Amino acid sequence: MAMVGFIINVHITLFFLILKIGRDTVASTSLPAATAPGDIIIGGIFPIHEDVDKETESFEPHIRPCIRFQQSGFVLALAMINAIEDMNKSPPLADANITLGYRILDSCSDVSTALRATNDLMQQGNCNSSGSSSSCGQPIMAVVGASYSETSIAIARQLTLPMIPQISYSSSAVLLSDKTHFPAFMRTIPNDKYQTTAMITLLSHYGWNWVGIITTDGSYGLSALDQFVSQASAKGICVAFKSILPQSVSSQDTSSAITKTARTIYKNPKVQVIISFAKPSQMKFLFHKLKSMMLKPGETNGEGRMRRVWVASDSWSTSRYIYGNLTLEDIGYVLGFTFKSGNVSSFREYLEQLGAPEENIKINPFLQEFYMHMNATAVGSGEDKHVPEALRSLWEHVHADLIFSVEMAVSAITQAVATICRRTDCKTLGSVQPWQVLAALWMQEFKLRQKSYKFDSSGDINMGYEIVMWTSVTSEISVHHVVAEYHPLYSNITFMEQHNFTTKQLLDDLKQVVSKCSNSCIPGQFKKTSEGQHTCCYECINCTENYYSNSTDMDQCLSCDADTEWSPKGSSSCISKEQLFFSWNDIFAVVLLAFSALGILLCLLTSALFLYQRDTPVVKAAGGPLSQAILFSLVVSYISAMLFVGEPSSLQCKARQVLFGISFTLCVSCILVKTLQILLAFQFNPALQNMLRKIYQPYAIITICVALQTATCICWLVLLSPYAHIIKQPTTLLQYCHEGSYVAFGVMLGYIAILAFVCFICAFKGRKLPEQYNEAKFITFSMLLYLISWLLFVPIYVTTSGVYLPAVEMVVILISNYGILSCHFFPKCYIIFFKKEQNTRSAFRKNLYEYSSKHMESSGSSGSNGQHFSCDLPPVPTLSPVTGPTLTSSYKPSVTQQCHKRSISM
Repeated sequence: MAMVGFIINVHITLFFLILKIGRDTVASTSLPAATAPGDIIIGGIFPIHEDVDKETESFEPHIRPCIRFQQSGFVLALAMINAIEDMNKSPPLADANITLGYRILDSCSDVSTALRATNDLMQQGNCNSSGSSSSCGQPIMAVVGASYSETSIAIARQLTLPMIPQISYSSSAVLLSDKTHFPAFMRTIPNDKYQTTAMITLLSHYGWNWVGIITTDGSYGLSALDQFVSQASAKGICVAFKSILPQSVSSQDTSSAITKTARTIYKNPKVQVIISFAKPSQMKFLFHKLKSMMLKPGETNGEGRMRRVWVASDSWSTSRYIYGNLTLEDIGYVLGFTFKSGNVSSFREYLEQLGAPEENIKINPFLQEFYMHMNATAVGSGEDKHVPEALRSLWEHVHADLIFSVEMAVSAITQAVATICRRTDCKTLGSVQPWQVLAALWMQEFKLRQKSYKFDSSGDINMGYEIVMWTSVTSEISVHHVVAEYHPLYSNITFMEQHNFTTKQLLDDLKQVVSKCSNSCIPGQFKKTSEGQHTCCYECINCTENYYSNSTDMDQCLSCDADTEWSPKGSSSCISKEQLFFSWNDIFAVVLLAFSALGILLCLLTSALFLYQRDTPVVKAAGGPLSQAILFSLVVSYISAMLFVGEPSSLQCKARQVLFGISFTLCVSCILVKTLQILLAFQFNPALQNMLRKIYQPYAIITICVALQTATCICWLVLLSPYAHIIKQPTTLLQYCHEGSYVAFGVMLGYIAILAFVCFICAFKGRKLPEQYNEAKFITFSMLLYLISWLLFVPIYVTTSGVYLPAVEMVVILISNYGILSCHFFPKCYIIFFKKEQNTRSAFRKNLYEYSSKHMESSGSSGSNGQHFSCDLPPVPTLSPVTGPTLTSSYKPSVTQQCHKRSISM
């Protein structure tokens, strides 16, 4: 145990001694560099240290010592060395008979130090004298590096002057794609524009629109921030807060900035997703700061406030250095973007052979510092038991994507140089110029492990990204589990089939994470944003009536088609307005239609019966052929009533009123002729009878009456005819027939009413005729029923609106039709079927004789009082609409004789 303590003390003493000697040497001569000879020299700049010592302030130019050895940067430098050694064995260089050498310097993650390193590389081709000594090295043909965009931008400005090609393996700032300012800069990765697009796509996939951003000050961080914000706003993603950390990790401002950032995260519990472009060391401090805040006394729900979904940029997405002694329970979920990686088995073999450092340290002073950093035994002491542990430590800092990017850079330079050296003697100093290598890099493809690659017009190689997710098994965090890929050509993310239950469970858990300022507005609502507020912070307001929203988080409600649609308040869709009309399915309509059909059937049966009984006295007394005309008109009137049911059309609206008007006019005209016929047959006043006989022209009367109504209907149809009309109500569409001209409608009905009134007056005068001839009573009743029903119809029709307005007129038509059918034909049918003894000529003669006797007695008593007496006797009623009433010869003498006798006795 004492021996182990002694060895450790010796190691520490030796470490500080060598470090002091190294610093003195650096201060007096040049920067430390890993070098190897070759026909073509490639430069390399890597962040082997994390920062520089800034405590010493002096106006005198001096090189600040590098501090905090960074194994991840050292691994990249070793990757370049391994790639060059592999390329020296490759066929392209063997065919060209040349070898590659290298000169690798440390940028110390500091721009000023990187500029000094760049100046050192540029001066290798120049001969310098200092005192009595002089030195001249081979010029640098290309440079691999740097790591951070801020550093690469500064270096690129220097290398542009001699047009030395620079290929970066991880600098992703968009600015570097501008070839007008950086014509010699190239990189084997895509620029940040694609990374931020990939991040936006990932956020959209999970529906996260309320996020925070943490980035590092400088060109890389600010460029990424600008790209993200501009693309996020276009996709409806809002940035709740932005935290910009100082670039220098050791700065006093960094600690306060990280503390402020942690408090901001703590105070924004709705921000469950945070995008980070920060450095690994900054994220490590932030995670620990957040954890320490959760451990403060009195804090509750600490874990919930601490855990977040961290979307990591390529700068720290696969860094094991970050989490230290933290677990995923402390951190939350980490989804990181990395560049596409390749096979790194060659580099793994190289690291395994790095166990005997004696010959390697001669050309690579960084290797000895690494072993000293790991407390390894000094070279030559025979104690090398710590070497395997050191190699394991190095492997933990291997980032496969960056190793692959370095190998691509070396491969591209190798094949460009090989192309030039096949036609030029590259062994002669000065035969090859850097700009020639740059031209070859631009023009040709290069291969790496049987795959071809080529720089695009921006000098980038864009293969997309892999998305890794940090997982934990038995509290050990794994940072390399690839769960998805981003394809820049299609701007989409493809998730891989996860066979690992833990990873699948984590991805499922992410779907439950809500990172929104406001809850999503459901369909039927719209977002209302207050002035000056983030667009992602809003109130959900229900859509008003006749407006709707059919998806979540709509900015405004859409309008329904007011003509055919409506919607209630808070609706997610429009509802078609219900079309209202007097439908065939309506119970009331069915009843009325049944009555109409029954009426048609009764008319047809009555017509058939009257045709069959046409020679009987009852049928002749009913008018003979006129009864068939009346029945026909009633059938048409019943049909017109049916047209009041169903969805209105313009043709239907026109047909129903015209059919009713003309058919019912024909019916009333025939009844008028019958009324005149009865009056003429039983009129005992010779003067009046002569006048009636002159005007009694049945067909002329019917024709004139129907013609006048027809003319009225034609004028109505021509000038302003009925048409189908729709009344737009809030939730319904009321369809009905607009009568066009209500004046014409009134004239049509009024004309029929006048004819009916004339019939009523004439029939009323003949109400006391013989019983078999007494149609006047029935005509009187039917006309009275018609006039009353239509008088009631007018106020009801005027004051009624809605679906059942057509039913009002339909009911009146049916009442009128059934009134005529019942009063004119049913009594005759009753006699035909049940009173056959009254349907004979003898019965009619007897009835007429009794009526005449009674009439003569009444006339005789009037004559004895000195009144004028007329012995004109009524004829036997053989009624014809053509010839009018005639007298039967068999009856006339007896009546005349009876009259003569009565006159003598008087």
